[in-house]
Amino acid sequence: MEQCACVERELDKVLHKFLTYGQHCEQSLEELLHYVGQLRTELASAALQGTPLSATLSLVMSQCCRKIKDTVQKLASDHKDIHSSVSRVGKAIDRNFDSEICGVVSDAVWDSREKQQQILQMAIVEHLYQQGMLSVAEELCQESTLNVDLDFKQPFLELNRILEALHEQDLGPALEWAVSHRQRLLELNSSLEFKLHRLHFIRLLAGGPEKQLEALSYARHFQPFAQLHQREIQVMMGSLVYLRLGLEKSPYCHLLDNSHWAEICETFTRDACSLLGLSVESPLSVSFASGCVALPVLMNIRAVIEQRQCTGVWSHKDELPVRPGGEGPPEAGLGYTAHRKWHSAFCWPPQIEIELGMKCWYHSVFACPILRQQTSDSNPPIKLICGHVISRDALNKLINGGKLKCPYCPMEQNPADGKRIIF
Repeated sequence: MEQCACVERELDKVLHKFLTYGQHCEQSLEELLHYVGQLRTELASAALQGTPLSATLSLVMSQCCRKIKDTVQKLASDHKDIHSSVSRVGKAIDRNFDSEICGVVSDAVWDSREKQQQILQMAIVEHLYQQGMLSVAEELCQESTLNVDLDFKQPFLELNRILEALHEQDLGPALEWAVSHRQRLLELNSSLEFKLHRLHFIRLLAGGPEKQLEALSYARHFQPFAQLHQREIQVMMGSLVYLRLGLEKSPYCHLLDNSHWAEICETFTRDACSLLGLSVESPLSVSFASGCVALPVLMNIRAVIEQRQCTGVWSHKDELPVRPGGEGPPEAGLGYTAHRKWHSAFCWPPQIEIELGMKCWYHSVFACPILRQQTSDSNPPIKLICGHVISRDALNKLINGGKLKCPYCPMEQNPADGKRIIF
């Protein structure tokens, strides 16, 4: 964090200079324009009178030219000083951060450089589509010769069209979409359609007594939601009593809060993405945010690997490095403590856990209690007959003479009787 604070201080200095320079530049140019304007008026007056240019006016013109030259030189000098301040920000970044971060990821993660480039380009395009920057995404597709299918674009186009209407407080497209997808939204236990109708009803209430009959007529749309949203409907119907006095001065003034529009945009985005099979946040933004948290830890691991001169041990796609050499696991049946001592002695690091927060929890994760590593498709969790669960790699290492003893209990069993568990 100290490195970030150092760079932030340099950046604040640059931003302050930019602000000061802009204000000074604007003030100097306004004064100069006013001065030149006055001189121009005097010259025009002298020309209309047909009098020759006086010595005083000649002196004033010379002073004006000198003042213009000095002002331009001063602004150019200040602008040059800003450039040096910007370069100091770059030097602060280079000084406080490691620019070479490729070493934290093994080359074996990517099948090829072309595959890596294609995946990255596709992630950027998807992010641009999801953020509504459609023209930028199209331009990137053309320049990168990336072929994006129309079926891939269509959900993003529809999503952004409706969100743009909601930002302009137009409920029509969203209501039309919600009604057409009513059954699937009900299966998701979504309250999107009700919230859209409620917001439209509130807009009618904001119109005053003139909209009372229209609001009462529109209240019929609440009938399908009466059982699930009875309390909210009662509140809205009760607000009609204060319509003539003005809702803004009534106990129901919270109905007019503009936060309802932000809430409906968030609800629509979440439910529509769930319905269309899209993530609420783009994979690129989630990966970037997670990487910012995980990168310092991984860089520290890399530094330790380089210090111990074992840079060749980190070569697998989905696991952390293991110290080469050492003996096999302890004899089956010795229990978890013996296995933990063996793993601590011959595996490095014994466990690396990077906490990304609840926001990045997308599915259940099982870590093998014996090898203390996260299971994967190539190393799935296996349930033994006794009910204990370990990873397949741990099971294979615990086999002795064709038999397996559970590391938690003394039950001896056939390794083939283990069942794979899918979370």
